[in-house]
Amino acid sequence: MRHILGAAFALALSFSIHVTAQTFSQSKHNIKTVFIILMENHNWTGTQDATSIEGSRYAPYINHTLLPVASHAEQYFNPPGIHPSLPNYLWLEAGTNFGILDDNPPSLNSQTTTQHLVTLLNKATISWKAYQEDISGTVCPLTNTGLYAVKHDPFVYFDDVTDNQNPNSAYCIAHVRPFSELAADLQKGTVAQYNFITPNLCDDMHDKCKPIENPIEQGDIWLSQNVPGILNSAAYKKGGALFITWDEAASGDGPVGLIVLSAFAKGNGYENFIYYDHGSTLRTLEEIFGVSPFLNDAGNQKDLSDLFAVFP
Repeated sequence: MRHILGAAFALALSFSIHVTAQTFSQSKHNIKTVFIILMENHNWTGTQDATSIEGSRYAPYINHTLLPVASHAEQYFNPPGIHPSLPNYLWLEAGTNFGILDDNPPSLNSQTTTQHLVTLLNKATISWKAYQEDISGTVCPLTNTGLYAVKHDPFVYFDDVTDNQNPNSAYCIAHVRPFSELAADLQKGTVAQYNFITPNLCDDMHDKCKPIENPIEQGDIWLSQNVPGILNSAAYKKGGALFITWDEAASGDGPVGLIVLSAFAKGNGYENFIYYDHGSTLRTLEEIFGVSPFLNDAGNQKDLSDLFAVFP
């Protein structure tokens, strides 16, 4: 598989396994809550707006609403040669693909290591939750169902999350939740400190689905319907940051999009041309939450601090 908004809003926005040991203090950090939305399989730049995001007439929300107030990277790539989807999702969680170059389910690709982000967060008593569109929430979602693709849910590939691939794992069920719960959690103020959001196969720009039958357009509409709820939430307004990125390019390794929205971001359409990959995002998350060690490629890449005016 290659695969909100007048003055008040503008004011709010202005406002090899290798590890490297680091010590941080999260309590002094400005960024308290992180949201990541992971989209699918499109280059950031290109000559055809049907396959690339920047400037595409099919992505008016991204290009004309988000980018003018956000910071974004022009040179953000999936790790070199890392395809298809699953290896990139794993990279964002652990800084490595564990040698996996396929989209097989956890039954074939589960990992025993505890050296991955959400376990570091859990050990540091930092809350986390994955919001997956189109799961039931009654079981640990270890297999595909409907428009939910397990390969887009990296957490269930780790045995310490799933209690060794147990569909009845209470820990997994508590942390991997239906996306339909996010709006209520935002309203109640019960979102986690780290929130990983995966749209379904239609809404993440992956598939061509009826009635729109244009992946970029459908994903852009989904973002326009769901991002405002995050940006208007207390969790976001009081020290939040939202990252929107893509797992991999439609062809080659990218660049793919990386958009940052936060009162602490430079925003106002700021862009840079620094080389980043998913290891950069992972490193940034570790620095925001003050957990260590840097996981695998996170120890080798630049963080995303240039996109922020205040970090972390």
